[in-house]
Amino acid sequence: MLSLLGLCLTVFLVGGSTAGSPAPVTKDALVGIVGGQSAPQGRWPWQVSLRIYSYNSASWVHICGGSIIHPQWVLTAAHCVRKKDSDPSAYRIHAGDVYLYESQKLWDVSQVIVHQDYIRANLGSDVALLRLEEPVHLSANVKPVKLPSVSLKVTSRNQCWVTGWGTISMFASLPPPYLLQQVQVPIVDNDLCEELYHNASSHQYQGQRLILNDMLCAGSEGRDSCRGDSGGPLVCRVSGSWSLVGVVSWGFGCAEKNIPGVYARVQTYVPWITRQIQKFS
Repeated sequence: MLSLLGLCLTVFLVGGSTAGSPAPVTKDALVGIVGGQSAPQGRWPWQVSLRIYSYNSASWVHICGGSIIHPQWVLTAAHCVRKKDSDPSAYRIHAGDVYLYESQKLWDVSQVIVHQDYIRANLGSDVALLRLEEPVHLSANVKPVKLPSVSLKVTSRNQCWVTGWGTISMFASLPPPYLLQQVQVPIVDNDLCEELYHNASSHQYQGQRLILNDMLCAGSEGRDSCRGDSGGPLVCRVSGSWSLVGVVSWGFGCAEKNIPGVYARVQTYVPWITRQIQKFS
């Protein structure tokens, strides 16, 4: 796992585990859904699973989540694909089913666009776009999620949920039949989140900002995203509809007391997302 600016406390990125096979906590792993319950089919129709090919199991296995934001585009975390020159043929997308490995239908990825400022998750810009070879077929179970307005303000009063197929605790994988998990999480103000993270690091980094403006915090003790959920959606109910406000990014452990999860703040990147889609569509 990634050490935050040399922090003695370990930072967990929320992606990188294969559902069903407990992954050791490695140097590069991030944070999955803790304290949630199984999601009904069609409730979160934008949720996708990002896959890579495993020669050990001779199959395409889950590494991260993502969100359909356009019939031919998926938004995920930059740390899920890591390299700015990643080969798109190394990835596949699963959509439309809450059961992770039930459907054999996978979509090919034709282009990977990592944000130009991304270095690592805790330094911000942890977003990437995946262009699909063919558009997904829209249905009750497959729909794009609404992007937020640049001026959107979400607070603890908003109803917000995070979803994914990640681990259900720091060291417990989601068991078969690998059903999509959902949990309602409170939004935590950035200044409070900053204070909580400095407290968690024993104030070793006074004067350094840990929670940046392009980040958003959410979660509480026992309710959080965790390893394998990276790249997945944090959505909030705004004016009667769901808006994609966050991309699962990083945190200290999973569902710890006074340590919420950290997300890429989507509204910061709406102009960038719009430019990329217009440029490459």
